[in-house]
Amino acid sequence: MTFGLQGRNDSGDLGYMGPCPRSGTYRYFARLYALKSRLDLPPGATAAEVKAGLEGKVIEEAELMGTYAKGDGTTH
Repeated sequence: MTFGLQGRNDSGDLGYMGPCPRSGTYRYFARLYALKSRLDLPPGATAAEVKAGLEGKVIEEAELMGTYAKGDGTTH
């Protein structure tokens, strides 16, 4: 039984890219969906394809926002 597949990231590649801001602090959002049924999508589905596939299947959703800032290489 398959529980998850990887989709396309912002760079168009397959899989997760960790946070890597150029400078400053950035906000990152993660969304979790409880679904009535499986999404019938292939690995590598785009964000638009996932969004369309969610229509009518979402029971509940949650969102987590985290911040990330790249350090300057010094330790404190």
